[in-house]
Amino acid sequence: MPMDARKFRILQAIIDDYILTAIPVGSRTISKKYEMGLSSATIRNEMSDLEELGYLDQPHVSAGRVPSTKAYRLYVDQLLATGRISADDLDSVRTHFSQRTGKMEDVISRAAQALSSITSYTSLVLGPKGSETTIRNLQLVPVSQNSALLVIVTDNGIVRDAIIHVDSDLDGDALYAISRTLTERVAGHRLSDTQDVLRAMRREFAEKRKVLDGVSDLVADVENQQASAKIAFGGTSNILSFPEYNDVEKARTFLSLLESKDTLIRLLEQHQNVAFTVRIGPETGVPELRDCSLVTATYSIGDHTHGTIGVIGPTRMQYGRVLGVLSAMGEQLSRLLTQDTE
Repeated sequence: MPMDARKFRILQAIIDDYILTAIPVGSRTISKKYEMGLSSATIRNEMSDLEELGYLDQPHVSAGRVPSTKAYRLYVDQLLATGRISADDLDSVRTHFSQRTGKMEDVISRAAQALSSITSYTSLVLGPKGSETTIRNLQLVPVSQNSALLVIVTDNGIVRDAIIHVDSDLDGDALYAISRTLTERVAGHRLSDTQDVLRAMRREFAEKRKVLDGVSDLVADVENQQASAKIAFGGTSNILSFPEYNDVEKARTFLSLLESKDTLIRLLEQHQNVAFTVRIGPETGVPELRDCSLVTATYSIGDHTHGTIGVIGPTRMQYGRVLGVLSAMGEQLSRLLTQDTE
């Protein structure tokens, strides 16, 4: 039996209603609320066919139907091919990212909070991996007679600083000159290659070994932190507001998954070159997410570095709105994080 236009409209109405109410949908509900010009009996027959086709489930005898994973997949693939963001949501995204403030980690954390606030779901923002991160500049600022503040800025906007020991005869002018030399030598080099440059400089400037050792230590720290992707969460408890997660054990399992992080990082890294992914229930491959959907989008920093933003919510997620918000936020993050690299 084919999926014709009438069945398609009825299925869409059932999904729309269930997303809003979380209550199994009956034929009388569809007949009264959606003005299809069909009798309740006709709708009931079509719903039986949809159940036979695998698009609907009936949780209890004599209860209404709920969409299956197969139904949500059809809904996402065919009904929501292009997510549209409302004017209010677009304004909310732009307000949160009108200007960049602070380090890239701060921007990513702020993005996670904004995304959860706008969508009311749990949000995830994965920072870019640092394998191709290069240094833009280094700056040494005197702090005391024997110490200086070292600041390293990378091409993707990561800022790291640390207090390092310096020789007492190095004043502000001397530190400024060292900063210029360091920047000239290492600017544009990948973090992994910078240590070779610093080793060569130690041989050339043996009298400045203490400063160069401090620079080497901070570069190694930046490299170590960037070697593995960082993830920020927003609205971790938002899932608890949905009736599907009233069960304490189910909620605890979900929150434990967020705490472990590694599984979610692997999920987000799987499709970092794909504009959007929508994984529904079992499609995630994660047992703890069998009743959830994970929707992701990518953002970019320059031409090569990619990160991922996403939301986790119940399978009756407002997919159209989520796709629109993710699209707008991805564009804003890309613009904001790229502007400092140009």
